[in-house]
Amino acid sequence: MSTGKNTGELWALIHTERAKLAEDLDNLSEEQWQHGTLCTGWTVEQVLAHLTAAASTNQRQWMRSMIGARFRPDVHNQRRLAEHLGSTPAQTLQGFRAVINSTTAPSAHTAAHLGEVLVHTQDIRHPLGLTRTPGPEALDPVAGFFVSRDFAVPSKTYAEGLQLRATDSAFNAGYGFLVTGPVLALVMSLAGRAAYLDQLAGPGASTLRARVERNLAPVSAPPASGTGSVAQ
Repeated sequence: MSTGKNTGELWALIHTERAKLAEDLDNLSEEQWQHGTLCTGWTVEQVLAHLTAAASTNQRQWMRSMIGARFRPDVHNQRRLAEHLGSTPAQTLQGFRAVINSTTAPSAHTAAHLGEVLVHTQDIRHPLGLTRTPGPEALDPVAGFFVSRDFAVPSKTYAEGLQLRATDSAFNAGYGFLVTGPVLALVMSLAGRAAYLDQLAGPGASTLRARVERNLAPVSAPPASGTGSVAQ
């Protein structure tokens, strides 16, 4: 399924969403930096460092890192995360600001990389109660990508046999029992974030919930995929 946007447009959205996240984190307290996220076991600072790592690792570097980690995703991710954690949260944020306009990624799937940025952004914002959310211009292409294939998460499998319709955007995909809700809730649910399932309604909502909850596991160990970190 086409995302409806070209690569340049997707990168522009990535840069915009990174910049917005940096703004949101500019005045966090030390306690907030160490707050848990929707990535079980990862703090706000660690998730941000992980995003910096993804924006600093090209496909060749990613493969070399995975080989060095003997294809153990936990080892790969912890090594790259450690490289981008500063000695203070301010340094970690400074490192993230330095890659806001980066077009480096571990995968050629730009829509998937946008999805990683959006999902991890909400992994941070949701537990902190930060209310800013991405707009449909960013979320719709990610939703389209998620229903079109299983990449870092089994999102296409979650959506199989369901019609997903956003109540606040033009996104509408699939055939079957209807699931409705904000496009952000659809994206995050397809990414395996159970915290967003309560925002969904319709005769297919219980099916989607059962699929996500059946596969739900700690998100602290992203799998060995190109962008990887949106997975459970």
